Amino acid sequence: MRLRIVLLIIAGMLLAVLGSVPAAAGAKETEKVENAIDVLKAITAIPEQGIPPSLLRNAHGIAIIPSVVKVGFVVGGRYGTGVLVVRPKGKTWSDPSFVSLAGGSVGWQIGAQSTDIILVFKSKKSISGILSGKFTLGADASIAAGPVGRHAGAGTDVRLKAEIYSYSRSRGLFAGVALEGAALQIDDKANGRFYNKEYINPYEIFYKDSVETPVVATRFKKQLDTLSK
Repeated sequence: MRLRIVLLIIAGMLLAVLGSVPAAAGAKETEKVENAIDVLKAITAIPEQGIPPSLLRNAHGIAIIPSVVKVGFVVGGRYGTGVLVVRPKGKTWSDPSFVSLAGGSVGWQIGAQSTDIILVFKSKKSISGILSGKFTLGADASIAAGPVGRHAGAGTDVRLKAEIYSYSRSRGLFAGVALEGAALQIDDKANGRFYNKEYINPYEIFYKDSVETPVVATRFKKQLDTLSK
């Protein structure tokens, strides 16, 4: 009887300890980065029908928002979360910051319930706008549906002179997409969970090299390096 009571006490203590252990830090965010890696692999797999390598090589920043969902029809809206990375001049790609994208449904692929969105930023100007608060595509910086194909970059870039190029991927194919009016915003809470730090300034993530890089983020940056060569 006494042994049974002791065993019950030990079992209760173990349950209390296990119950107090938090779930893996940033598990949801880690999965989001994994999904972004899959999108990058898709770009590599179909160079003749993907984002021109010249745009990626010369980009200051890239945002990937996997599985953006439709919350309306035609003139409704869309919402999704993803990651944004930058590459300061002369440096490698930064660690990712999490972002949310909302709105801007007109011109999106009708009938696609879930779509991957890719934004290519030409300079630091737009990134600075995003860091200052909510950033509206088309209003705070010019945006254009991006060209597709290995050799489509240079001429189009000169002709359109857009600050940001936007793409969607649905059913495995990439296409330029109109995203005027969509709001892009830093997700501070997701950053805190991913880097296990209650508050972390996205400027630290992009330009300070002061955070510990999670393993999945290292894989993500290596994939970007492959595309940027």
